[in-house]
Amino acid sequence: MRFRNASDADCPSGSSAVSVTRRRLLARAGALSVLGAAWAVGPAARASAAPTAFAEGSVTLELPRPTGPWPIGVTELHLVDRTRRGPWWAGEAASRFRELMVSVWYPAGRATAEDGPRASYMRAGAAAAFGAGAAKILQVDRGAVDWAGFVVHARAGVPVAARAGRLPVVLYSPGMYNERTLDTTAVEELASHGYAVITIDPVHEAHAVEFPDGRVIEPAPGLGAIEEGADRSRAALEVRVADVPFVLDQLAVLARGGNPDAGKRPLPRGLGQALDPRRTGMFGHSLGGMTTAEAMRVDHRIRAGVNLDGPLGYDWADPELLLPVARTGLDRPFLQMGAWFTGPSGRLAHTHEHSPSWRAMWRNSPGWKRDLWTEAAEHNSFTDYQTLLPALAERLTLPQGLPARMTGTVDPARFTASRRAYLTAFFDQHLRGRHQPLLDRPSPLHPDVRFIG
Repeated sequence: MRFRNASDADCPSGSSAVSVTRRRLLARAGALSVLGAAWAVGPAARASAAPTAFAEGSVTLELPRPTGPWPIGVTELHLVDRTRRGPWWAGEAASRFRELMVSVWYPAGRATAEDGPRASYMRAGAAAAFGAGAAKILQVDRGAVDWAGFVVHARAGVPVAARAGRLPVVLYSPGMYNERTLDTTAVEELASHGYAVITIDPVHEAHAVEFPDGRVIEPAPGLGAIEEGADRSRAALEVRVADVPFVLDQLAVLARGGNPDAGKRPLPRGLGQALDPRRTGMFGHSLGGMTTAEAMRVDHRIRAGVNLDGPLGYDWADPELLLPVARTGLDRPFLQMGAWFTGPSGRLAHTHEHSPSWRAMWRNSPGWKRDLWTEAAEHNSFTDYQTLLPALAERLTLPQGLPARMTGTVDPARFTASRRAYLTAFFDQHLRGRHQPLLDRPSPLHPDVRFIG
């Protein structure tokens, strides 16, 4: 998770007044001041920071346990695209081959599920960089939260569950400046239900990406130097969308028995043969939702997608700045889940009834579609923030109103369960061909979720 921005607001800008607000990194709901530019656009790379010495009694975080029948394993891949250079805005990296870090989450064999250690939420160097910024946002001592000791439910490197059969593949893309870990809550849930989930770091954009050699890559100053919010989003999105076909190509190498990891590190037993790239979906939050939609437009290997509260324009409210996919629509299943956005007339429900970009996408898409809205949610309710911020608020004194401004007033446990349920049902229906009544009509089990269309 990331505390750089309460609303992921350095995503597309709105009107000039709204744009200024977003550039100052305030919540769309208003009033939440977040990190200054110095931390936001720090050095593009630095040596792995020494882990913080945490005081006794520092807060240790934990995510909700997955509900599926399978234990979970995870491994990481360092991928190098030798057909592309780094982003033009990434300084010296623009002259080097494009590098990525991805994680692969999967159902693990029950007999060997506990043979490996519980995996960390993020590597130690990335956790140190992240924790320094988080402390500023939370207004707590740097050692108040043990980010380096934050572990997930998955076990590192354990064998894949042979009895789970061939695994549908789901890609995940986080919000702007966020790490690939930001929705581990949903990722582990899908893996526990028999999916291989691939989380992709937007290197040179994400706040902290650590490579196997200890390099910690932070946001390139060149990206933050792009003044117009719409232009900045366009620059980041172009790179992300180009990353997705490359990742799919590397997964195909893995499925054929190869090892795409740049360092040829050992892979979990059975991983390659378990993948079924013919059944591939994708989901993402904010800019990651935009990435999902655009990647589906350019790469038909992605059969179904989910947009979690991301605009489908370079601007949240300007109908002249639509993404290409909003103009063309999609002929494959696409689910949208939203909260709120700010338009010229004020705060509006982020649905196809009010958002110009969602309306265009809805009108132009002949494929299966669904629009779900949660009134009591906020932009970061669709991430791990929904669970972690309330937990931190129980143990620490946080800035007044911070959790509500970031994640709304929705019941955290109930909405997390709902979000997991709708994501799993969507991919079960559209990648596995299993009809899911949950997608047909509102459910009393999920009272916070309204069907808009």
